[in-house]
Amino acid sequence: MIYQILKSLTRTEKIFLYSAIAIFFISSLLWFGYFINKNTVSVPVESEAYAEGVIGQPKFINPIISNTDTDRDLSQIVYSDLTELLDRYTVDPEGKIWNVFLKSDLLWSDDKPLTSDDVIFTIETIQDPEARSPLFTTWQGIIANRISELEIEFTLRNQYVFFLDNLKDLKIIPRHIFSSIPSSNLKLSNYNLEPVGSGPYKYTSYDLRNDGFITQYNFAINPNYAGKRAFIQKVSIKFFQGIEELIDSFNSRKIDGFGNLGPKNIEKIKIGNKLTELKMPRYYAIFLNQNMSEALKEKAVRQALDMATDKNKLINEVFNGRAETVSQPITSTIEGYKGLGLLNFSIEEATKILEKEGWKINPSTQLLGEGVNQETGIREKKSGKNTIKLEFQLIVPQIQFLTDAADLIKTDWEKIGIKLDLIKLNPSDINEDVIKNRNYQMLMFGNILKNNPDIFSFWHSSEKFYPGLNLSLFQNKKTDESIEKIRKEMDAEKRISEVGNLQEIITSENPAIFLFSPYYLYASIKNLGGLGEKSLVIPSDRFKNVNEWYLETSRALK
Repeated sequence: MIYQILKSLTRTEKIFLYSAIAIFFISSLLWFGYFINKNTVSVPVESEAYAEGVIGQPKFINPIISNTDTDRDLSQIVYSDLTELLDRYTVDPEGKIWNVFLKSDLLWSDDKPLTSDDVIFTIETIQDPEARSPLFTTWQGIIANRISELEIEFTLRNQYVFFLDNLKDLKIIPRHIFSSIPSSNLKLSNYNLEPVGSGPYKYTSYDLRNDGFITQYNFAINPNYAGKRAFIQKVSIKFFQGIEELIDSFNSRKIDGFGNLGPKNIEKIKIGNKLTELKMPRYYAIFLNQNMSEALKEKAVRQALDMATDKNKLINEVFNGRAETVSQPITSTIEGYKGLGLLNFSIEEATKILEKEGWKINPSTQLLGEGVNQETGIREKKSGKNTIKLEFQLIVPQIQFLTDAADLIKTDWEKIGIKLDLIKLNPSDINEDVIKNRNYQMLMFGNILKNNPDIFSFWHSSEKFYPGLNLSLFQNKKTDESIEKIRKEMDAEKRISEVGNLQEIITSENPAIFLFSPYYLYASIKNLGGLGEKSLVIPSDRFKNVNEWYLETSRALK
């Protein structure tokens, strides 16, 4: 019948009919596509595996003694922080007593119960000096009492409004694993390499080369995790000895992602990738130890040094623009940040400041740096019977972006008659040989903050000496009062206002030359999703939501 009808149609009629049918089918497909997009959403689904590369070797996969990025990375995957285990918490009106309530039926990855006893044990071990925990200072003066199997009461010596951040940073270790080990021997336990945790993934195995180098750690979904089940079934961490080897492995698709990518290495990536930029509450500065230099005691000298530092050039030439300039001791990611603005870079104005204060060029002490007039020498002036020269030593960790920045700064400072001797040291030596004894005139170093404006450790006068981190040995009564007020102020609006005041007080004294805050760069395969927040506190925080990472998606009804 249909054949007879088609046969009877003219050529023009057939074209019209076929066109109508085609339009109908295309319209139907478009309508169906519209319906699907309108009424469904893209959702992550389970995928098989993800491999990340890191430089270094694991040593202590134990969150209370981890002291390297590598160890902290693995601890983040295996262990839960206390807030992940909580059902709820309460705080008394004065903010000194915190009661936390664990979820019921919590389990470790070895199926043993996780209770308040594990929490108490973790804190008491941290507080034991024999354990040598990096968290020791954070938990001093805090009493943890067991109320029940699911409840712990924390009593604080002083009011501290940011105590919740302490709980977020506290990862719990299993009492049934470590209680038989003396705190002094904690670092000797095999469980530091074969961890039992409560995080989104559980340890399954590691691979070892004949020379003892650990090449890979393997993890699988932990069915006992108290949070949302992970989408990626297996995660492996592969270890490398250097950045070149790491990038080659990514280019050959042996790993799927890696972090801490330096901006100047981006061009070495030859395959399609997704580059994620993450801000961190950290900054680098040149800390000025006035106790080691008469010249640095003059505010005018400190101001001139700051003005002769081209921070925008550092951002562009050292980081290819992937960093922020910094002018104060709080970064843009933190509550209460106040954009104070940079001192305008000006060799001319810096020169005027020094000239006004009597610092004159001695032409017999020529500085021959790049861009320096051959007649320029070191500035000096009389102080009683002595002659003080603007000649300083700057200690710099042997990290590429820091040494590159120091070289640029040295060149700029020479233009105003300042001689800068760069002493480049292995980062591991700086703490013991330099910071511990405050043995430096100038130190280029970084401060890692939390996501709150508590800068007590870095700028309170009580932290001037080791183990404190007040690297400028800064002492100011108004600063101390402001820091203490911020730590106690429950009213958010008043606290933010005080944070603004604090920034102005510190920067007005020029105790350091604030430089930059580099972005954390993470390179991955294009289909990695769910990486999470736009800012980290420490690099391992990229794994805080590793259970939400995904590689594949499907459509589901809204």
